[in-house]
Amino acid sequence: MQRIQLGRSDLHVTPICLGTMTFGEQVDEPTAHDILDHAVARGVDFLDTAEMYAVPARKETYGATETILGNWFAKNPGLRQKLTLATKVAGPSRGMPWVREGGGMTAADIVASCEGSLRRLQTDVIDLYQIHWPERNVPAFGTMYYDPTKERTQTSIHEQLEALAGLVKAGKVRYIGLSNETPYGVHEFVRLAEQHNLPRVATVQNVYCLISRALENGLDETMHRLDVSLLAYSPLGFGLLAGKYDASGIEGPDAPKDGRIARYESVRKQRWGRPEALVAARRYNQLARDHGMSPVRLALAFCYTKWQVASTIIGVTTKAQLDEDLDAWGTTLSPELLAEIDKIRWEMRDPAN
Repeated sequence: MQRIQLGRSDLHVTPICLGTMTFGEQVDEPTAHDILDHAVARGVDFLDTAEMYAVPARKETYGATETILGNWFAKNPGLRQKLTLATKVAGPSRGMPWVREGGGMTAADIVASCEGSLRRLQTDVIDLYQIHWPERNVPAFGTMYYDPTKERTQTSIHEQLEALAGLVKAGKVRYIGLSNETPYGVHEFVRLAEQHNLPRVATVQNVYCLISRALENGLDETMHRLDVSLLAYSPLGFGLLAGKYDASGIEGPDAPKDGRIARYESVRKQRWGRPEALVAARRYNQLARDHGMSPVRLALAFCYTKWQVASTIIGVTTKAQLDEDLDAWGTTLSPELLAEIDKIRWEMRDPAN
């Protein structure tokens, strides 16, 4: 895999990134370390985590994923310098008071969260430090519409950038990024950075998969014109696009117990648990089979080959899943198949947005 540049930064990474949010919940530490070893052996040099992980978020597992990664770095001296490490500061609480007191995300919160991540990760610097979700009110995580009456912002984007600039100046962060952002947010972060000589965002990490393609309706142009790179998460739609729920549905005695949607009621209450999302996923999964490939290969090849995507974040619970995801690299989709994909999207739209 040829490495790609993230935004205007000097970060060059593999176009496949190993996401780690299952580590500490579905995946225990020894298994996580085996997966990390295998990913590096297969050439992956880009890791993504967050302070609030593992997922689903619980007080008992807050910071567990970063701790697992930190212990792995400690076991493998010298490896940290060969990898690009990304983590995230959580946005406003969203019902997680264990992350921080108060409902916002102040400049002091950003600094304190970074310090905590550095300790857990057992590293001196974070290569890419991302705001996990906006401090201001936005339609995210399945919310359909922007509602101005819900605005409760406490810390301006300018203040957030100044806090991040302090971390960069102190050598604790190399570059910054956003996540679950909107076109307005990306424009404003870039505008203020350029106006005030503050760090420029290199990346945005947003959901992107066959059943959730909203970023193609405006955010992709924003990112293209501003030289900001997309890190696409949930390319398999939390397992819906792996085909594992096609026969069983997402709950009941026959649903796969190792699947996140079937295993966690909190996930079923989110966009991935919508009946329409499964209906659409079944259509794409059958399309894959009709063209002689697995649903996983079709869904990942879609992300791997789209011009909008710089690096695709894959999440796994076993080395076998990791191999399947990596082996999909290099798959090309014919114009005819892409047209069939778009035909389904025209009919089904984006049920997991």
